[in-house]
Amino acid sequence: MIDLRPNRRRFAATALGLAGLAALPGPLRAAAVDTSGLTPITSGLKPIDAAERAARIARAQALMAKAGMAAIVVEPGSSLDYFTGIKWWRSERVTAAIIPASGQPVIVTPFFEEPSIRQSLGVPADVRVWQEDEDPLALVAEALRQAGGATSAIGIEETVRFFISDGLARRLPQARIASANPVVRACRMVKTATEIALMQAASDVTLTAQRWAWQRIRAGMTPGDIAALIDAATAALGGKASDGLVLLGEASAYPHGSAKPQAVREGEVVLIDCGCSVGGYASDISRSFVFGRVPDDVRRVWDVVAEGQQRALAAAQLGTPAGAVDDAVRAFYESKGFGPRYQLPGLSHRTGHGIGMDGHEPVNLVHNEATPLAPGMCFSNEPGLYLPGRFGIRLEDCFHMTETGPQWFTPPSRSLDAPFG
Repeated sequence: MIDLRPNRRRFAATALGLAGLAALPGPLRAAAVDTSGLTPITSGLKPIDAAERAARIARAQALMAKAGMAAIVVEPGSSLDYFTGIKWWRSERVTAAIIPASGQPVIVTPFFEEPSIRQSLGVPADVRVWQEDEDPLALVAEALRQAGGATSAIGIEETVRFFISDGLARRLPQARIASANPVVRACRMVKTATEIALMQAASDVTLTAQRWAWQRIRAGMTPGDIAALIDAATAALGGKASDGLVLLGEASAYPHGSAKPQAVREGEVVLIDCGCSVGGYASDISRSFVFGRVPDDVRRVWDVVAEGQQRALAAAQLGTPAGAVDDAVRAFYESKGFGPRYQLPGLSHRTGHGIGMDGHEPVNLVHNEATPLAPGMCFSNEPGLYLPGRFGIRLEDCFHMTETGPQWFTPPSRSLDAPFG
């Protein structure tokens, strides 16, 4: 049985007290939490350096040659950071990278942004600027012509906005506009040892922050109160908190929650689902537990989900289609009376998703996904069960594929009574 109330004397929930915390605006709540007992656990990590990015570009260029592409086009976002180190945002003012099948990347950006762009640029590149009264896509199209793309295939990264791909098609009418997925996905899905180490650190931070917050949960707390504890602990441990979920009571029955007011109550489920980033790489961990006395029906469902998580890992073998992991869990749940398929009560979402620089990346552990599992791929494992109107249980830990099979980033919950070991 989980009953955290005896810890009331040993732990102070916040520097202001619970009532003061609840009165603060959301962004300020984490700053009000006393984390004086926590210290960073992320020191000494090797960052992504120029040599690693050079290897990524070389890999991309080899894949472009294999696919018959002259170049790929990438906008700001995680893929631009992945290949070039540039950390930027998207606006009506175009910034883009052209990575040719041979030679240096070309970066197109507004003239007045060039100094800022160069600050995070992590590879040798030709930076070309445009003035406010000029056409940035003309510069992109010219770089593509110089790469040989005027009459051959040009790969467009999958998140590039339509006005850019459409504008390039108009300016290069003899080119074949194609998906860059065979290049970008193939690179980003397979993580190196450096990437895995950063993801391990992010996972360690998140699990430690969740455990720390769990010890401080009290009756009457709201999702915002609990999130503030986790966010503050994450920062103190050396991570950068990302958006997460805290679902209480009936809200836990809906994977992404409910807008109804929620508070921690005796005998009800608390579901925490959050992550952080360390060195640009993400974690994603979920824990479900009960505040106080555990109802028998919650315990039964929790035990089924815990076994479902283990069955997912057992199915995640090298060479296995990613969709087969989802199939294995769904078949088990159906044998327990849930479903069938995505029907409720049951598992209404995929078993897992890819993870890396983004919290959600291709490919997913979902029915019909044929991509074979290979060393370096990383996934969440979160086969929740949801009973509308009552409660839901989600247990989530991430794993990565090694040369010998899957390996957890974090140890799964051992029991409902010891969700953090």
